[in-house]
Amino acid sequence: MPFPSAPAVARPAVILVEPQLGENVGTAARAMANFGLDDLRLVNPREGWPNDKARAAASRADHVVDRVRVYSSVAEAVADLAFVYAATARSREVAKPVVGPREAAGRLRAAAAAGIAAGIL
Repeated sequence: MPFPSAPAVARPAVILVEPQLGENVGTAARAMANFGLDDLRLVNPREGWPNDKARAAASRADHVVDRVRVYSSVAEAVADLAFVYAATARSREVAKPVVGPREAAGRLRAAAAAGIAAGIL
């Protein structure tokens, strides 16, 4: 269950882009629930949505799975967010500022305190 002390606007959205397996979506939902997050957004999930494998892997995070929203583009998925942090294991030639996880977490906390909608991509 979400932590009752955390206002809904303060929790960041989590966006998964083209997740390949329903199980990955379900385990992401479970991890989110462990931290009081419940806004999971999918961009073009390969196995479609809704997905029984995701629900089975979610293990007590049905409230997150029930709220999943599906989008056809990243732009649509983040349209209502003031800022988004992206994470990747791939090396890229990108002219965007890079911050580590601790700094990003601090910025997300500051946004939450200010009531600013944010996301993790």
